[in-house]
Amino acid sequence: MTIGVFDSGIGGKSVANAIEQALPEHTVIFRDDSAHLPYGTKTIQEIRGYVTPILQEMSTTCNVIVVACNTVSTNLIQELRKVVPVPLIATEPMVKSAVERTKSKIVAVCATPRTLESPRYTELKERYAAGVTVLEPDCSEWTSLIEANQMNQERIDKEVNDICNAGVDVIVLGCTHYHWIEEQITQAAKGRAEVLQPEPAIIEQLKRVLAQL
Repeated sequence: MTIGVFDSGIGGKSVANAIEQALPEHTVIFRDDSAHLPYGTKTIQEIRGYVTPILQEMSTTCNVIVVACNTVSTNLIQELRKVVPVPLIATEPMVKSAVERTKSKIVAVCATPRTLESPRYTELKERYAAGVTVLEPDCSEWTSLIEANQMNQERIDKEVNDICNAGVDVIVLGCTHYHWIEEQITQAAKGRAEVLQPEPAIIEQLKRVLAQL
């Protein structure tokens, strides 16, 4: 079968690579919208206008599409499912998993402004994070810096040190662009915080969907 992977930019390529490794018997097609990135600082109306025709076009050749963008998934996935005729697999911050793992009862979610403002993210916190403090560091420039290959270890160390010093013991990567700096974040947090990102969960959900097609 043909699996589509969509993201605003190179973030989703990390997800596509992981899917290719896990499911080599399937064809993976990656599509981005780098002309309009970053999505995380755009209006929802703008993002809807960009994404809808791209996913509809992808659906003509793909059996299933992974929306490898937290911003799109947390704001638009339900309405997109009504207008795209193939299954859409969402990507959203791993709040539940973070809460299950934390011992300090303080976690951090690194995500775009639009993801953090979304109804779905609010719902995830209300459902799973009662009694847990969720810190949301300012990552609004990260996507652009990663796309331009300008994210440096010094900046990563500062952000990670700030949240770890505040007691965070689990860090959620709530934007697929951040997967490209996962190793550096993990190194900066070593011995203090666990880093979570959704690629394994996406692959498991993808397997379940493919089995039903």
